Amino acid sequence: MIQTAIDYAKELHKAGMTHEELSSVKDIFDVVPQVKEELNDPTVSLEKKHLVIQKVFSKNVRNFLQLLCDNNDVNLFEEVYKALTELEKTPEQKESSAVLTYVEAPSDEQLAGIKKFIEKEFHNPDIKLEMVKDPSLKSGFVLKVGSKEYDWSEKARIDQLKSSIAKAVGTGSATASEKGILSILEANIEDFQLEVKDKEIGVVNWVGDGIANVDGIDHAFYGEIVIFDSGVKGMVQDVRRDEVGVILFGSDIEVKEGSKVVRTGKMAGVPVGEGFLGRIVDALGSPIDDKGDIQADGYRPVECEAPGITERKSVSVPMETGLLSIDSMFPIGRGQRELIIGDRQTGKTSIATDTILSQRGNGVICIYVAIGQKASTVAKLANTLKQAGAMEQTIIVSATASDPASLQYIAPYAGTALAEHFMYQGKDVLIVYDDLSKHAVAYRAISLLLGRSPGREAYPGDVFYLHSRLLERSARLSQKAGGGSITALPIIETLAGDISAYVPTNVISITDGQIFLESELFFSGQRPAVNVGLSVSRVGGAAQTKAMKKASGSLRVDLAQYREMEVFTQFSSDLDDKTKAQLHYGRSLMELLKQPLGHPASMVDQVITLVAATARIFADLEVKDIKPFQGRMLDYFHTECSDIVSAIETSGVLEGDVRDSIVEAAKAFKAKDVTSSEVEA
Repeated sequence: MIQTAIDYAKELHKAGMTHEELSSVKDIFDVVPQVKEELNDPTVSLEKKHLVIQKVFSKNVRNFLQLLCDNNDVNLFEEVYKALTELEKTPEQKESSAVLTYVEAPSDEQLAGIKKFIEKEFHNPDIKLEMVKDPSLKSGFVLKVGSKEYDWSEKARIDQLKSSIAKAVGTGSATASEKGILSILEANIEDFQLEVKDKEIGVVNWVGDGIANVDGIDHAFYGEIVIFDSGVKGMVQDVRRDEVGVILFGSDIEVKEGSKVVRTGKMAGVPVGEGFLGRIVDALGSPIDDKGDIQADGYRPVECEAPGITERKSVSVPMETGLLSIDSMFPIGRGQRELIIGDRQTGKTSIATDTILSQRGNGVICIYVAIGQKASTVAKLANTLKQAGAMEQTIIVSATASDPASLQYIAPYAGTALAEHFMYQGKDVLIVYDDLSKHAVAYRAISLLLGRSPGREAYPGDVFYLHSRLLERSARLSQKAGGGSITALPIIETLAGDISAYVPTNVISITDGQIFLESELFFSGQRPAVNVGLSVSRVGGAAQTKAMKKASGSLRVDLAQYREMEVFTQFSSDLDDKTKAQLHYGRSLMELLKQPLGHPASMVDQVITLVAATARIFADLEVKDIKPFQGRMLDYFHTECSDIVSAIETSGVLEGDVRDSIVEAAKAFKAKDVTSSEVEA
């Protein structure tokens, strides 16, 4: 008999309903099967089903039938009817036996107390008590009735005392400094009392590939943490009629069929706090950088509701990447979700790294989530950030390729939980998911192992929801909600530039724009290899400073014209001077957009470069001389024209006179630079 039907029957029996009352429903279902078919039809609305129930059935059964409809369990009615009939025949079999494990046999007085406890808890004085001796308990008793366990053993006392002391020491640092640690421990030991709580115990019926199916924990909810008797933790990922599917956060070697599983009643979550800054942690928030433990300020669930519409504020403050090609044409704002997409080895991580480096000194907290990456890649990134002085404000959450799929699946949610801790404190956070393609693959592996139906490309049907509920948590909050923000840079890896594949199209539809990196451009030496035609920012100029918006002007149009002209001129050998000049101008712009890795440019440097470029300052230079000239020119502006630099920095506006001053200063420097070069030659 199905366990769900038995559970329904038990609840009905407790409420005083008899099988005779249900027999009228059974008669109607037998005589008019169309009624049952309509109530069982998933395409029929709940409102219509409830209306049918109100018109056809008597008052005493309406609520129960509505509950069956709401849970899509109308097909279980026959089983519920049979189970209720059996319960009425043999009420003493609800919980017929209990097991008492002991070291020393309890006295008559203790035994009477235990029996009284059973009668009170389970409302059955006739439960048979089986006695089992177990020396491993050291002392005390353990009582098991059905799926519930009550522990009066020495081990339970020690575990609870440990927990009590750890809590006192962890939350009372100020008290510890005043009184001393010994006095805190003394107080806790004096006040300590063993609490006997019922624990819902399940049993593993199958385990393999990081997945365990568990019987007996009928009240477990989705996302709940459970603990196996080996100490391994897991998360309930699949709630079925007769069992639950659990993903393991650790090795499944010690988890075997028959292993005990205990509910915790807690949602999966991670510790959060200021102490995580500058650290590398795993998907569960445990440090993996050999720098000792981390003092947490709190605990946040990994799955959390996204901010509502009323809590959000429009994106208007720029999140500068330091990359001229992005900040000028595809600006990113605080609270935006901008996708970085491209083939393997086209510079996706490099853009994310430069963006993190660009946040040095501006108060933005950066979180880098590595999903399915090589451990060496993560170590290299951490070293790069450390050398550049950006690691102090960065947290790296790592679930490497060698970690189980369960940890790779939970890593981005854990990183977002850390980000939310800072966001709700009014701080700005940048989070990078590198990459969500591997995240989707990990989730596909978990879903297939759990027995879920595969869909397109073998992904489960809820793969869209997988990423939407993650990325929707990135937002810019209103002042009333805290005023912080989370800016997300998800990364997606494509195959042969195919952005129409399943996962890429899903994420493109969720995000506020994408930066497409083209393999052809990358291998031709254009880095970052941003495809101007396929890249877009749906926030647009709202996330740009006025100076940057004015300076970038017609840059995108000029580049598009250049690429089109370049294609056509391949078939012509004889070009007029105007066309040649236009082509050279386009090449100079492309050269200016090149930036070496780890050298993000400030907003002022970008504005000066763009103004000089649109004024054709670089147009007559050889392509190989453009980047060195740009470097010398910017140095000149910072040393000789500091008034122009400070005017742009303070106001963020590019007025006509400031623009003219930049052009004049650039021309003066060019004349001076050319003269000095000739003298050297």
